[in-house]
Amino acid sequence: MALLEIQDLHTFYGNIEALKGISLAVEEGEIVALLGSNGAGKTTTLRTISGLERARSGSVKLAGRELTRTRAHDIVAFGLSHVPEGRRIFSNLTIEENLNLGAYLFRRQMKILKGRRDTVYEIFPRLLERRTQLAGTLSGGEQQMLAIGRAMMVEPRVLALDEPSMGLAPILVRQIFAIIEEIRRRGTAILLVEQNARQALRLADRGYVLETGRIVLQDKADALAKDPRVRAAYLGGEPEVEEAQDPQTKN
Repeated sequence: MALLEIQDLHTFYGNIEALKGISLAVEEGEIVALLGSNGAGKTTTLRTISGLERARSGSVKLAGRELTRTRAHDIVAFGLSHVPEGRRIFSNLTIEENLNLGAYLFRRQMKILKGRRDTVYEIFPRLLERRTQLAGTLSGGEQQMLAIGRAMMVEPRVLALDEPSMGLAPILVRQIFAIIEEIRRRGTAILLVEQNARQALRLADRGYVLETGRIVLQDKADALAKDPRVRAAYLGGEPEVEEAQDPQTKN
């Protein structure tokens, strides 16, 4: 049994069927990419898995536990964190206050709270440097780091990321992807929705392709990167070339 297992999921917005029976799985320690054009159902998939949308039918299981009718905050407690598109940080609170809110389940257990913060600061040293700074004054890349760090405060078994590179400069995108790899190295499985399909497939172990609410392709990431249908739709149809390594740049 996979760590995260989705079977025949159907989600509606009113009378519009957004997810039409999708099934996917994420194993322990995996990065799984979910690709598709705008409107394909990627964000709806993450919102349904994390309990922000209610599936009409189908099953979501985390480590064998049925989550389909579970409230969103309980899903977090069971080990699945969701970083939504657009970051959704609390701009008028400091970095540290944002992180503390991420650990609201342990808010009265100060030793656990401090330990979780220390782990996040180890992964994101830039957040440690700015921990008393208001979140709204951070750069886009720093805000994305904060959004991911806040989700990591519950030490999730699965981290669902929705478009983590959106709106970031290329060098910041590389930093965010390096951080995602580090989080996986520490034992957290990741379900990644990402507009940068080339980078996502370089990072992922496996991938799924969504079209109009249905999964139309699934394979190992390197096989998807070579698939002519994926190349034509998401990779510009060009042969993949190695990128020149950028000189070290301070931000």
